[in-house]
Amino acid sequence: MARDGLRMNTAARGTSAIPASLAPLIDRIRALPRLTLIVGAALAVALVAAALLWSRDPGYQVLFTNLNERDGGAIIAALTQMNVPYQFQAGSGALMVPAARVHETRLSLAAQGLPRGGSVGFELLDESQFGASQFTEQVNYQRALEGELARSIESIQAVESARVHLAIPRQSLFVRDRQPPTASVLVHLYPGRVLDPAQVAAIAHLVSASVPDLAVPNISIVDQYGRLLSTQDADGRGMDASQLRQVRDIEQVYAQRIEAILTPLVGPGNARAQVAAELDFTRREETSETYRPNQLPGQAAVRSQQIHLSRQTGTELPQGIPGALSNQPPLDPVAPILDPDTPPAEGLDGANAAAAELAAAGLGTALRDSEARRDSTTNYEVDRTITHLQHAVGTVRRLSVGVVINHLPNAEGDLQPLNDADLLQLRELVQQAMGYSAARGDTLNLVNQPFAGSAKPKVAWWQEPQAVTLGQTAINGLVLLLVLLIAWLAVLRPMRQRRAVQAEAIAARQRAEVEAATREVEIAQKARRQSRYDDNLETARTLALKDPRAVAAVLRGWMEGKHG
Repeated sequence: MARDGLRMNTAARGTSAIPASLAPLIDRIRALPRLTLIVGAALAVALVAAALLWSRDPGYQVLFTNLNERDGGAIIAALTQMNVPYQFQAGSGALMVPAARVHETRLSLAAQGLPRGGSVGFELLDESQFGASQFTEQVNYQRALEGELARSIESIQAVESARVHLAIPRQSLFVRDRQPPTASVLVHLYPGRVLDPAQVAAIAHLVSASVPDLAVPNISIVDQYGRLLSTQDADGRGMDASQLRQVRDIEQVYAQRIEAILTPLVGPGNARAQVAAELDFTRREETSETYRPNQLPGQAAVRSQQIHLSRQTGTELPQGIPGALSNQPPLDPVAPILDPDTPPAEGLDGANAAAAELAAAGLGTALRDSEARRDSTTNYEVDRTITHLQHAVGTVRRLSVGVVINHLPNAEGDLQPLNDADLLQLRELVQQAMGYSAARGDTLNLVNQPFAGSAKPKVAWWQEPQAVTLGQTAINGLVLLLVLLIAWLAVLRPMRQRRAVQAEAIAARQRAEVEAATREVEIAQKARRQSRYDDNLETARTLALKDPRAVAAVLRGWMEGKHG
């Protein structure tokens, strides 16, 4: 009996060792189905394994990826010579080395010029050969130029690899026999990547600017699927992609401008506009030189003017009194100051006018038997005007606009066409918005017609769109309420009841466990008391057998004390 009490005490101790806060969780785990426990255990094992693998230090890291056969062989040979272990992943094509030697190995290979990237550049010219012919040098230069262009094209984000082929003919001394160089570019794009027209044009201009006398139309760009990307004539009219995009942008801007100015007047969705723009992409430069007559009074620009006056007289005898006065040299001549605007004296011919000028200048005193001559030369500046005009590219040559306006509803809600005054006003407004120019040849066609499906038939009030929308909203609300009610009655309420029953069962089980534990504790205590009594009785018996006198003395003392 003592052993049973001790076993029950031990069970009570094991039950009481579990904290009270973990007991509900353990009960819930025990109540779960076996499949759920298995799945949870498998997930826990997977998480532990992933954590262990993640915590491990990776032995190998990627050195290079996407290596071609030539570079891969050269790098493997170099790694073998450097005694560096390596691994090659067939799926991803990555070459891996120990993680501790990745950077050291990469720097060592870079010092050897590896990887070369599948193409050689101007480093090919570093290995000059003694006695190489001019043809060999030209071929090496062309190979180096092709490799450098391929490397430049590969730097574009969408290009994985590229190859460039240049066809550079030998220059002839005769201009008519010269042939322009051409080029072909093959680009290998990354999966899912494409080149837009701007990038294709950039590649073409890059190659054109790197080769002398290479024009952009002479460059062909092809992708790995054999599609020609560098189409120079996109629509058969000699317009490239950028020009077509500019035409579409201008047409869209004009159409949006017209619809934006008509929407406040006719309402949203009641006006549609389409614009066809004809642009002039011709590059023209004009230089004109104009000469004007400069004989107009007050507008002539005089550069120089020369006037020559001369007089010739007959032979006369010297006159005067001989002496010192007649032997003196003549005085210094004085130049006359003449007003060029003063007209000559009337009544005198050319000779007399010249003589009069000479006499006024003091050049002579005798006018008889003399001849006078006057020569005048005037040089004028040339009136010249030089004009240099450089016309803009992409100017609007002609606009063709079509506008359709829907019939508008009246006060009763019926659609009716616009009157002539309103149409004229809208037409003038559209002309102002599009910048109409009759001299340029612009055309505008404005039509007022009902749109398809815009007619409003007579229907009952319950068939009105507002009533139909309201009814659909109400039906949707009722359906939603019905679904919620069914979900509450069929799913949520039973689930709540099951949870309440489960909670009550758990509480009852917990109370039963507490009562059982209490009973076990009481039984254990009673067993301990009974065991203590038995132990004391056994001890007294043993003492009585061993020392009867002491027991008798104890009993005598108890009896004397009791009677006393």
